Amino acid sequence: MSSMTLGRAINAGLRRAMEEDPKVVLIGEDIGTLGGVFRITDGLQKDFGAHRVIDSPLAESGIVGTAVGLAFRGYRPVVEIQFDGFIYPAFDQIVSQVAKMHYRTRGAVRLPLTIRVPFGGGIGSPEHHSESPEAYFMHTSGLRVVSASYPQDAYTLIRQAIASDDPVLYFEPKRRYHAKGEVDEHAAADLPMGAARVVRAGTDATLVSYGPLVPVAVEAASAAEAEGISVEVIDLRSLAPLDLPAVEASVRRTGRLVIAHEAAQVAGPGAEIAAVITERCFDWLEHAPVRVTGFDIPYPPARMEQHHLPDLDRILDGIDRVMRRPNSLNPVGGHAPVTPLEVPAVQGVGA
Repeated sequence: MSSMTLGRAINAGLRRAMEEDPKVVLIGEDIGTLGGVFRITDGLQKDFGAHRVIDSPLAESGIVGTAVGLAFRGYRPVVEIQFDGFIYPAFDQIVSQVAKMHYRTRGAVRLPLTIRVPFGGGIGSPEHHSESPEAYFMHTSGLRVVSASYPQDAYTLIRQAIASDDPVLYFEPKRRYHAKGEVDEHAAADLPMGAARVVRAGTDATLVSYGPLVPVAVEAASAAEAEGISVEVIDLRSLAPLDLPAVEASVRRTGRLVIAHEAAQVAGPGAEIAAVITERCFDWLEHAPVRVTGFDIPYPPARMEQHHLPDLDRILDGIDRVMRRPNSLNPVGGHAPVTPLEVPAVQGVGA
């Protein structure tokens, strides 16, 4: 057991995978000599050679396309997309090739490919460097999508992703790279790759998040406890597949659900979770599920991102809403006032 940052835990997981399997190769922009812009691959080219830690041209479509060929030939490539917003040039390869190859070949070909994506805001960078594109890939059948929140999970999940015969999008919360925690490099994985984790038990409301916002969710649960509200916090860990049974079991106990993520609200991960939980737990819900998310705008300038990203106050406001306490939408609390729907007039119809 040793103390590591989340970034160093990913490095240790990559190193362990490369030691155990000579077919594991890394490819990406500046990952060799430089060790990546976030230094996640620092020292790996020195120890394993340039034939296994490959500095690529600045061409994401070419990087992923090359990795498809490597995986096809029996390697286990690990691709680094330098920043979240740079993944879009490779979107065609990921959606049209990586996600479909196993099905297209009727199971004859598997693509054990891991695509590492630093994602999310909070580091003072502009758009293209602070995106949350995970919903695009959750929607794409044939891909696994995971995200770690703490160093131990970062270490475990990267090893599980590389060992998987399925293609995996491994989203790394870049603003948590320097967060420290204890990591046992020799411990067996305590959860399958697709399982959620209850990081804090509670009885009054369920708060679901993943990646960069899980520590904020835990902080919000602690603040709510000081006001007599017991909040259960679930770290999804996996977005595809979603561990919906874990969320469902919690909501049936608490009767309330809040989902928090940095991605936009419309068609975001929270929309799917809210829809499924409403379908499965309608008779147990004391309030409609509440989403606390990034806004439906292009990522703002760095000086404005603190207003864009969900924070402690916004998550607590979401908890107040499901508890029917005074909140930003209903300052008096209780049941929200019912207002009649306004139906737009149709030309030539009505008064």
